[in-house]
Amino acid sequence: MTLLLTVFAALVSTLVWYCSEEARALKVGVLCYMFWGASLMWFVDAVFEYMELRAAYFTPAAADMLNDSFLGLSVIALAMVVWMVLLLVKDPNHLMKKRP
Repeated sequence: MTLLLTVFAALVSTLVWYCSEEARALKVGVLCYMFWGASLMWFVDAVFEYMELRAAYFTPAAADMLNDSFLGLSVIALAMVVWMVLLLVKDPNHLMKKRP
């Protein structure tokens, strides 16, 4: 589940980055890198787990799937928080400088 969630987030952020000039100005590319990096990490984890478990890898318990879903969502949330902090620091639209 973590792999599926992060790949989905990576695909969505990449599409947004590719289709929108404004998204490029808002540093969505950094978000893409974070999501694709997490996807690569979870893919390597899945390969090594498959090598260990073989066929049992494809029949996870419901509790394991729920835990993996929470982990995937927390990874996505953490990446979004890091991206928002980056936006506040870089201030690409100069919104913080305009404030009195």
